[in-house]
Amino acid sequence: MTVSDGAGGRLACRFGPALDPVGEVERELRSEPEVTVAFAVVKGQRPEWAVQKLTEIGVDRIVPLLAARSVVRWPAGEAGTQVSRLRRVAREAAMQSRRAWLPVVEPVTPFAVLAAAPGAAVAHLGGGPPTLARPVVLVGPEGGWDDAELDAAGPSRVGLGPSVLRTETAAVVAGALLCALRAGVVTGSDARSVADRVQNDPGA
Repeated sequence: MTVSDGAGGRLACRFGPALDPVGEVERELRSEPEVTVAFAVVKGQRPEWAVQKLTEIGVDRIVPLLAARSVVRWPAGEAGTQVSRLRRVAREAAMQSRRAWLPVVEPVTPFAVLAAAPGAAVAHLGGGPPTLARPVVLVGPEGGWDDAELDAAGPSRVGLGPSVLRTETAAVVAGALLCALRAGVVTGSDARSVADRVQNDPGA
């Protein structure tokens, strides 16, 4: 088995009454660019599911987002507890997926702050393919972005396919596409080709 410090360190161990280290600590460099997915808080256990999957995929930073049309708004006294729970989910998912780097789960952050971050883009139908030039993707609530938010985003929009997705599904799709691009599993030209086919196919 292996253990990790969550900051790139990995050590092989024998399992027993106590962990018996085998060999030396290996260091894994953090992948670049850092991938961030921010998503509007939704009801029930769906935020936990999203954080679990985003962690498994390899997303580096996960941010609960507060948008104008957010239905779920954690009270100030509850937000810290909710974020702590999401961080616990991320830690458990990182252990299960054997990640050497633990993702950062940020506090709830307003849309305006995230939209102003370098490399930020909003997920929106009709946007261009995801690209590592914009590795910070914001996923809105199921009521969608309001006009002021879309105006603030301007042309910085990415599409995640022709379907209308649930917030947590869109977050995972965004994270998977960006991490696949970063890992070289798909290329930017692949993403552009798919987007062009969807746009030009009347039956899509």
